[in-house]
Amino acid sequence: MKVLLIEDDRSTADYVGAGLREEGHEIDHAPDGMTGFELACTRSYDALVVDRMLPRLDGLSLVRALRSAGRNAPVLFLTSVGGVDDRVEGLEAGADDYLLKPFAFSELMARLNALMRRAPGRREETTLEVGDLKVNLLSRSVSRAGTSIELQPREFRLLEYMMRNRGRVLTRTMLLERVWDFHFDPKTNVVETHVSRLRAKVDRPFASEMIRTVRGSGYLLDA
Repeated sequence: MKVLLIEDDRSTADYVGAGLREEGHEIDHAPDGMTGFELACTRSYDALVVDRMLPRLDGLSLVRALRSAGRNAPVLFLTSVGGVDDRVEGLEAGADDYLLKPFAFSELMARLNALMRRAPGRREETTLEVGDLKVNLLSRSVSRAGTSIELQPREFRLLEYMMRNRGRVLTRTMLLERVWDFHFDPKTNVVETHVSRLRAKVDRPFASEMIRTVRGSGYLLDA
């Protein structure tokens, strides 16, 4: 996913930008509304994350101008203004969703993913496959080589996240935030315990291992 972040607060921009890049997405950053408008009109983006209060051109005016120019990429507003009238005003200006500051990166990512699923021409993913490992997201069922595998809800969430990021090293911090919604280190071995349980069900009964430990970095799933 290619995202344009239009945000004048440096710390927020760094936080969101680092998180999106860690998730494997491409990001451009504009520090003011006018620069953001120019980028959005000259480049193609899957989604825009726009601060409502911007120098040179405020977020509302920016989105109205983009819609008038025929630029229809989904827009997620970041704002510290959370009143009903303010949210309505933003949506009527052409934004697709709102996220109130301060926010958790996991919620921002979930809202962007939801916007992508609703975007024209995109079909919602219902199955994930890596090699002979299959996950049905609708029935919440898992199988490998035709053999059904029973997972607990947290194990399923962990496997789904690893399969969506096949071939990527996932750090302990990434797993804590995306699977457990922890934005701090709980100082427990919860990640290691669940990865071990997942391996016992997904790997050990079969001929080859798919979940690997990358020493000093994290975990990786691939065929």
